Parts: sequence; C-alpha cells; structure tokens
Amino acid sequence: MSSNIDKRLAEIGVTLPPPGAPGGNYVPFVVVGDLVFMAGQVAREAGKMKYTGKVGARLTVEEGSAAARLCAVNLLAQLKAACGGDLDRVDRCVRLGGFVNSPPDFLEHPKVINGASDLMVEVFGERGQHARTAVGVAALPLDSAVEVEAIFLLKR
Repeated sequence: MSSNIDKRLAEIGVTLPPPGAPGGNYVPFVVVGDLVFMAGQVAREAGKMKYTGKVGARLTVEEGSAAARLCAVNLLAQLKAACGGDLDRVDRCVRLGGFVNSPPDFLEHPKVINGASDLMVEVFGERGQHARTAVGVAALPLDSAVEVEAIFLLKR
C-alpha cells in the first residue's frame, strides 16, 4: 500500500531513485532520536552527474535550480531509506543547507536553492517549510553544480 507521501510524489511526477551509495567513509544519514541528519546529495541522475560546472558561468540560475531540485529528490530517496520505506513518518523538514558551485561574483544562491526548498513544500506542504542556508563555494564533489543537505524530524 502506498503512503500519502508516495501518492503525492506520483501526483507531482517525481520518482525516487534507489538511494545512492556514499562516495567515501561516511553514511548517507544518521538518526538521532527523532531527527534524521542527511549527508549532502549532489545532482546525480541514474548514476551519472546531470548538472556540472559553475552556476552563473557555465549554467544558468534556472539550470542551477533544476540541479537543486534533483539533489532534493536524491535526499528524499535517502530519507525514505532512513524511514524504513515510509515517508509518512516525516513530521517536518527542519533545515536545508545548499551549496552552489559558482564564481566569486555570483549572488543568486537563494534562487538556485529554491529548487530544493520548493520541492520540500510541494511534497510535504507546510511541514516542508524549513530554515535554510544557501552559500556559494569554489568547487563541489564531481564538479556538481549544487549539493544539498538536510535535517528532518520524524513523528513519534
């Protein structure tokens, strides 16, 4: 039987991929009490990097936002694993941290990370609203355009 969140994902046309394996000596998430701390996810689709390079140079803000949305889809895939396959256990998205691979003079980081923030609200409604950071960085793993991390609260 599908959960309410699985149904919502289908309604908005989002299919969660299998959760990706970590690229180093870390785990994709850690559950502490009712909180799930998510490792950063990059703009990978079907095992390959989809959005690479600097937003504001090689990529547009719109492409960067699409990359952030893809990172958020990958976060949700890992979150589903953290919830034992039941995303209805999520009480709220507490915080998103977004990192944008960009040149030093790029100033549109919040618009880029909105791609991830908007997806959380589309999926969880008001429970998807969160605190957030959006920062520019000189480089990201695998030359990803964006990386997004998160903290979620689970229902008791």
